Amino acid sequence: MARSNYSIRESRPRLVREEDGGAAVESVASLTRRIKALLEGGITPCWVRGEVSNVRHQASGHVYFSLKDAESQISCVMFRGDVARSGVGDLLRDGAQLIVFGEISVYEPRGNYQLLIRAAIDDGRGRLQQEFERLKARLAEEGLFDPARKKSLPPMPRTVGFITSPTGAAVQDFIRILKRRQWRGRLVVLPAKVQGEGAAAELYAQLELAHELAESPAGPHFDLLVIGRGGGSLEDLWAFNEEPLVRAVAGSRIPIVSAVGHEIDFTLCDFAADVRAETPSAAAELISSGFLAVIERLRQAWDGLDGTADETIRRLRDQVEISRGRLATVSPRARLERALLQLDDVANRLGHAIEVDLHRRERRVVEAAGRMAAVAPERRLERLGERFRAVATRFVREGDLALAAKRDRLETLAARLAQLDPDAVLRRGYTIVRDQDGRPVPARAGLAEGQSVRVQFSDGEAAMRVDQPRAGPGA
Repeated sequence: MARSNYSIRESRPRLVREEDGGAAVESVASLTRRIKALLEGGITPCWVRGEVSNVRHQASGHVYFSLKDAESQISCVMFRGDVARSGVGDLLRDGAQLIVFGEISVYEPRGNYQLLIRAAIDDGRGRLQQEFERLKARLAEEGLFDPARKKSLPPMPRTVGFITSPTGAAVQDFIRILKRRQWRGRLVVLPAKVQGEGAAAELYAQLELAHELAESPAGPHFDLLVIGRGGGSLEDLWAFNEEPLVRAVAGSRIPIVSAVGHEIDFTLCDFAADVRAETPSAAAELISSGFLAVIERLRQAWDGLDGTADETIRRLRDQVEISRGRLATVSPRARLERALLQLDDVANRLGHAIEVDLHRRERRVVEAAGRMAAVAPERRLERLGERFRAVATRFVREGDLALAAKRDRLETLAARLAQLDPDAVLRRGYTIVRDQDGRPVPARAGLAEGQSVRVQFSDGEAAMRVDQPRAGPGA
């Protein structure tokens, strides 16, 4: 399918095909090339006077900047070779007044025209820079920048007012850093223009409004004010050099931080404020630093308290284990068990002694019987045998009775000891009060108000504090 070319004719615009006599529709590149040829061929190289602003030194050595006067500006570039040949690298700075020689060039990829600078000479200092230095010297002579007049910033401001453009990147960076550092205060943005005509007046008005709100019962009571914006050229930041605003910043009753521009940019508000922050982001870090320091101290205190608690619990657990071992050796139950073991031992020895004695007597009887059998009648021997058996029976019976009596007494003593067992007393509802060293407290007189004690129950222990110890009946 053949492509048709169209053009737009004047008067009543309509598309006219090239086949019908209309002009071809140009591409953007084609039009840009015609503009480039027209500008570069029609404007010869020339000398231009202006003030330098927005200087950017590239790593390649090329320098980009704007050349302007009171009514207009033009983009400029000076390549590394031209900078080296002219020896003007130190002249290419914001605010410098230069006379440059160059030619017009069109950068086709973006359709921008710029001035290619081949040479440059110093034309004196720029008007704005001169005004800046003059006003700075006069205000400094008045003592407006005297460090003795500056107020200390609150370490942890709760309400902060930020006088800036609400749509600028500076306020977004400011809020982002406060959120990232988990600041817990209140931020009030007081909107104002930060560049151009009327900017200084709006900044001044918002500063006055901040003081009115701080003095009003219903308004936010600011602990700290921040005034600032992002970086820019000297003319972009000039609102912060206006004398009324600088005087208002210096006379602020509320501590104020000036956060204007990048690290290399200075304004008179920076000198008049109580503290200067290089950027709005640096101001946010400064405001939240006290809060972070307190958080860190709390974390360290928590860690120390946690370690102390663990050490105390470990020490008390060791003391409980030691006390438990001591109680195990002196408790009535342990004594009763040892007594029962001793009773069994005595019973065993007694039985063995009786058995040995019986065997010995039996042996003697047998020996006597043998002797009597040789010298005495059998009847006498039988009587003697009966008497011997009776004596043996009585001896065994009396031994059993004595052993049973001792066993009964021992069991009685064991029952009495069991009644006196502290564990049995605790199970009947009584408790044992011990002081901090684990010693029992036998009487009320051993207690003091506010003293910490541990009370032992049948099922465990509990820590308690003495509150107004009272004497019992009869005390």
